[in-house]
Amino acid sequence: MGHRLSNGLTSDIGDSEPYNDELRASGHMVMAAALQMPDQAMTVQVRDGKMSTTDGPFMETKEMLAGFVIIEARDLNEAVRIGAGIPLAKLGFIEVRPLLDFSKPPKRAQPARAGPLTRPTAPRRGASWRP
Repeated sequence: MGHRLSNGLTSDIGDSEPYNDELRASGHMVMAAALQMPDQAMTVQVRDGKMSTTDGPFMETKEMLAGFVIIEARDLNEAVRIGAGIPLAKLGFIEVRPLLDFSKPPKRAQPARAGPLTRPTAPRRGASWRP
């Protein structure tokens, strides 16, 4: 079944199924799902204990999330390689991002150290700086 994309191209979402089968066979696939169009979305928020809803997506944007694939990968490099194999990467963008692991305590942020990216190039008027 062909689906018209915002860039005017027609893509057969079925092209993804053989690749999904490869990911399942290799043990990389955890889950994949396509999402309906953004005009079918509802945005929900709770403020001061009261829920409110708005029809439509959270924000106005030219891009949209068409679906998601959750995979198992050794590292980011392997995840990027797997993401590059998704057929729709030829038409749009595939964002590769690790899942948050809530089973481990969060890492504490370390204070920034002065270095080439954190040190000002010159002191501002009235300000002093020492390395």
